[in-house]
Amino acid sequence: MTMPLETPVKTPLELAFTIERASQLQPVGSPCTDVCRLDKTTGYCEGCFRSREEIKAWKTLPDADKLGLFPALLARKAAP
Repeated sequence: MTMPLETPVKTPLELAFTIERASQLQPVGSPCTDVCRLDKTTGYCEGCFRSREEIKAWKTLPDADKLGLFPALLARKAAP
């Protein structure tokens, strides 16, 4: 008798981890944590804490701007 395989549940990555990993890539990678859900109050993604506009612009932002945004994302996450 074979047991059905369970579909693994994808666990969101920790924002600090994704930022650290993204900052080491060339070009700078995305801080996406695979949550992809906008908070109705703040307007920020509940996973990476970027705004809709920041998410849309990400691919065209210069690396320096991406790196400059990372501290703001961590601050948004830490805000009450």
